[in-house]
Amino acid sequence: MTDTFQRVADFTLSITPEDIPDATLNAAALMLLDTLGITIASGPMAAGSIARETAFALYGAGDPALSARMLFDGRWVSAAGCAYAAATQTDNLDGHDGYNPTKGHIGVAVVPALCALAETVPDFSGPEALTAVTIGYEVAGRAGISLHDTVSDYHTSGAWNALGVVAVAARMRGLGVDHLRQAMGIAEYHGPRSQMMREIANPTMLHDGSGWGALVGVSSAVLAEKGFTGAPAITIEAEEVTSHWQDLGQFWQMQHQYVKPYPICRWAHAAIDAVRQLMREHDLGHEDIASVQVNTFRESACLFQGMPDDTSKAQYSLPFAVAVMMAYGRIGVEHISGAGLSDPLVASLLERISVAEDERHSARFPECRIADVTIRLHDGRVLETGDVHARGGPEAPMDQAEVVAKFMEFATPSLGETRASAIRDAILGLRDPVSAFSDLGALIYDAPSGS
Repeated sequence: MTDTFQRVADFTLSITPEDIPDATLNAAALMLLDTLGITIASGPMAAGSIARETAFALYGAGDPALSARMLFDGRWVSAAGCAYAAATQTDNLDGHDGYNPTKGHIGVAVVPALCALAETVPDFSGPEALTAVTIGYEVAGRAGISLHDTVSDYHTSGAWNALGVVAVAARMRGLGVDHLRQAMGIAEYHGPRSQMMREIANPTMLHDGSGWGALVGVSSAVLAEKGFTGAPAITIEAEEVTSHWQDLGQFWQMQHQYVKPYPICRWAHAAIDAVRQLMREHDLGHEDIASVQVNTFRESACLFQGMPDDTSKAQYSLPFAVAVMMAYGRIGVEHISGAGLSDPLVASLLERISVAEDERHSARFPECRIADVTIRLHDGRVLETGDVHARGGPEAPMDQAEVVAKFMEFATPSLGETRASAIRDAILGLRDPVSAFSDLGALIYDAPSGS
């Protein structure tokens, strides 16, 4: 066992809520809130429905002690199946948080795992719930950076957020150091090293592989708990990744996640925000705009260019997202599904948008997502933004009120204002030492009324 792994084990198994800065625990509560908002909103979507039906068909639990109710569904499956269903569902709305250096997403797997595993252990305090979330984010983020730094291909988040899920499971289920080490190795070995750029080029319900990351993470913890071996995880224990783990427990990645204002691939957000900025500053309507030139980083320029015919393509289309913003001043679930996919106004605006790579922006990816936009108006004026950061990250953060408002916007249509408000209050109340996870648990497993 390496010193690096011992550091990870000490952090995962021994840290207390009192050891974590208040700002970090507050960020954990907001990321939990934000992720569950997307889980709720994605419930009626086809991918979420298919994932839940598949979990019910294939991932039932013979052991009641390892069973869990699927989130906002209520049917009992295995804890691994529950985490898989919720993570796949959340992943397919693409409105969940992320971390720039990983080029991917953590909460989409960690939060479903927390909620699934909570059904398999005695009740625990609110601060302990936020500690488990924080541990998952801190371990997954470093695993992601380590993987990207040591392999040539660009893998989806499921390839590495599975290790954050293992950390959450080990913490919650009281695993020892060796069981944790074996579980990390199992999860790394079986994590879905799926090709992200393939999904970008051909958008489907596969998205970022996080459903399988959650499934593998919970399964790996249970395998290790029962004696299965698989150590070491080289993204933790290899000598060349040691530097990525040195600041564990000192630099809190939890505080540097980005929140997405829109349920669209993050790579499109800087362009969306640049257009939004010019339209607001100059009081423009879509009818004023003759053309839009977007200059962005290479990965962003690779996003789907045409008018999408399904939700997956819509979420991976920069021009479509910009056209929706031009038309409606916001991007909601209704714009990327159903009739929104054949909106004639959006289709007409999309034809006015051109996208090109700018090497300046490519050079700064993945540390930041930047674009600049030039809008030409019918009256002959030319408006330029200069470089614009995507909103919601450390460079242009959303405050707590904005994150809460986003949650309510996404959760209320499915659950109603009363239940959505109760979930909001329960999550924000987890900071209270006398709170319990069951305060939230009572609200997140039953299916929405009327479903």
